[in-house]
Amino acid sequence: MLSGRRLDLLNPAPLDIEISDIAHGLARVARWNGQTAGDNAFSVAQHSLVVEDYALRLKPGLAVRWRLAALLHDAPEYVIGDLISPFKAALSLDYKAFEHRLLDAIHIRFGIPARLPANISAIIKKADRISAYWEARLLAGFDADEAQRYFGPVGEHAPPDLTPLPPTQAGARFLDRFDMLSTILLRGDA
Repeated sequence: MLSGRRLDLLNPAPLDIEISDIAHGLARVARWNGQTAGDNAFSVAQHSLVVEDYALRLKPGLAVRWRLAALLHDAPEYVIGDLISPFKAALSLDYKAFEHRLLDAIHIRFGIPARLPANISAIIKKADRISAYWEARLLAGFDADEAQRYFGPVGEHAPPDLTPLPPTQAGARFLDRFDMLSTILLRGDA
């Protein structure tokens, strides 16, 4: 990793994971395989910020550690990239198990349970689908029917700001949000 850490991808150790590596990597991984409008790719770091925001909108008062879990929901992509869902399915369950091992290590590293409660996973998944819907509509050229067919209805949830940012800005915003949530957790205000 850029931090100098060595990460064993087959057996990831939580202490080998650095948030700076995650932010750096996610800011450089393009959503939709880069097939989006704008001068810059819409990064996984930006997507993660949107998902964390929607999770809080879906459940006002959501505990900070679960907001942090929402922010980190795609964190394994800092080393494995953002593969589209049909391709992940074609690779088999071994890929999903690999991705889950890495996410478990990331969660443990940052004080989140390796496995989230089902209700929290459902909130994050719904926030992820709402974000994907708006990304599809506003960045990837889907019409409303097509986006709804793939990602479901978004209800009253307004579109977020999806202006693609340069990687350094996307990474900095991701780190800022992580730092803010981590500080609240450390103070015990969550």
